[in-house]
Amino acid sequence: MDKSVPARHIGWRAAATALAAAVARAETLGVKVNVAVVDSGGNLAGFLRMPGAFLPSIDIAIDKAWTAAGFGFPTIEAPAVLAGLPENVRAGLAGRPRVTFFGGGVPLFDQGVPIGGIGVSGGSDEQDHDCALAGVAALDAA
Repeated sequence: MDKSVPARHIGWRAAATALAAAVARAETLGVKVNVAVVDSGGNLAGFLRMPGAFLPSIDIAIDKAWTAAGFGFPTIEAPAVLAGLPENVRAGLAGRPRVTFFGGGVPLFDQGVPIGGIGVSGGSDEQDHDCALAGVAALDAA
């Protein structure tokens, strides 16, 4: 019996890179956002808040990152991914604390292995998703 298993998590330098890229993208879009990065266990690994970003978006960004890391797909894709499930299952999932099924959360992978998630909140679903993808792209380019 194994008492433990190896786990891979995003490193702090990678988290900082993703955060900076997401905020830089938000600046080009003219929106003020909160950006969170969580590790593969859903624990907060990094956070940036642009001055003037909505305060309630702090928790929403963290929850988007947590949801993306936990489910392994971008939160903007949730309606399509969950469409085949029974209504009671969809409603049950959407009613769970921290589960957020609107745009802005994207899972993070390293060579196909989950290492965390990034969540952005403060703009529209599409803007938040775009900023999160900028964070992913910065990691892929590193």
